[in-house]
Amino acid sequence: MKILVQISRVIVGALFIFSGFVKLVDPIGSQYKFEEYFAEDVLNMGFLIPYALLFSIVLIVAEILLGVMILIGYKPKITVWSLFLLTLVFLFLTWYSAYYNKVTDCGCFGDAVKLSTWGTFYKNIYLIAFIIILMIGLKHIKPIFSGKIPKLITFISLGIFMFIIQHVLTHLPIIDFRAYAIGKNLEQGMIFPEDGSIPPVHDFMLEDEQSDLAPELLKKEKVMLVIVYNLDKIDENGYPAIKEVATKAKEKGYLVYGVSASFTDDLILAKEKHQLPFDFLFCDETTLKTMIRANPGVMILDKGTVTQKKNWIDVDELEL
Repeated sequence: MKILVQISRVIVGALFIFSGFVKLVDPIGSQYKFEEYFAEDVLNMGFLIPYALLFSIVLIVAEILLGVMILIGYKPKITVWSLFLLTLVFLFLTWYSAYYNKVTDCGCFGDAVKLSTWGTFYKNIYLIAFIIILMIGLKHIKPIFSGKIPKLITFISLGIFMFIIQHVLTHLPIIDFRAYAIGKNLEQGMIFPEDGSIPPVHDFMLEDEQSDLAPELLKKEKVMLVIVYNLDKIDENGYPAIKEVATKAKEKGYLVYGVSASFTDDLILAKEKHQLPFDFLFCDETTLKTMIRANPGVMILDKGTVTQKKNWIDVDELEL
């Protein structure tokens, strides 16, 4: 039993740390996932949508911190019961997603690892089993360090995790697991896999009033896309920086377009009000949220390959 508890301890701790880490570097992705769950056609809890980012941060920090705590053996009783309750929540959400086919990707491993809805549910079944082993053999979970060292490690870890979250919310994810990461070619990402599944890059269209300009723009060497997925949620402080960098880019021969899912009339008004030196194209809001975790943000393309991405606060760092 003692050996079984230690094996379960390592498996549970490692899984929670990995799952928490891939979301820690991109908490906005988890925010979007909570918004999906809270939507009217899923859990019908729309009143919680404004707090989706807060839920995301609390869940991520709890997940990765509990993983650290079980590995080092800090407060094992509280830790194991917290792991059990948190996994029960995951179990319900993944069952709901699988049974009702509502949220086809629960985001349990962020964008790093994609599992089917039922695959994710069964993963949580196995996880619950390991945690039950820990509950039964609780007396065998001992701290790996003596004295106050486990407590110190826990609080230092908490501080590091909060710093990382603050950093990525201010700038962009430290690690980008998405198909629009720097170095990825969007045209290659549109190729259908041999198994017939949906390609990583889909619903990517850059439409004006007449046609989709995406095929043409993906062949150009110097393209700047200013991404504003929703005008109502834009950070108003970003307009001056966006205007300045777009003007510089045009002077250096870049094709510059804004891309948004907002209504055309609203975009025209925003362009006139803030004297933006570019026209807007339309693209699906979910696609824009996937492309960059900023509103507004800037993406540079070179023949369809993403070469640079910046939140508006860092656009002065772009190499034009």
